Amino acid sequence: MTLSPQEMNRLIDEHFGHEAADDVEGVLATLSPEVVHDVVGWPTGPSRGREGARPFYQALFQDLSESRVEPVRRLYGPDFLVDESIWRGRAPGRPFGLEGGDRPLEFRLLHVIEFTQGGQIGRENVWVDLAAIQAQLPQNRT
Repeated sequence: MTLSPQEMNRLIDEHFGHEAADDVEGVLATLSPEVVHDVVGWPTGPSRGREGARPFYQALFQDLSESRVEPVRRLYGPDFLVDESIWRGRAPGRPFGLEGGDRPLEFRLLHVIEFTQGGQIGRENVWVDLAAIQAQLPQNRT
């Protein structure tokens, strides 16, 4: 079974909607039980399974708030989607180890999402524009 681009859009938009609502359980429900979750550069590296992905989302929702994701471009394959988006919101915590100070934040995201035949996310690779984040959350250097 191959998902249509419309079905892939619905699934990724549902995933992003749960992220915007800081809904850990909702996000995890969009992932397959065997998901490979890989946020490139995340200190613990790729995780496996929903419970393996849970700590990332718990930290993310503490570090970032008022999440809005604006798709820029999407490319589709038979069971995958490449999504370029802009993330906008606030940084009340310590996103990516930087002191947020509840400042506004905006950065580019690139997702490569592989879907299972059951219509869940089987693999999620995420790249963030860390240089943009560092430029907006400069650290005091002594």
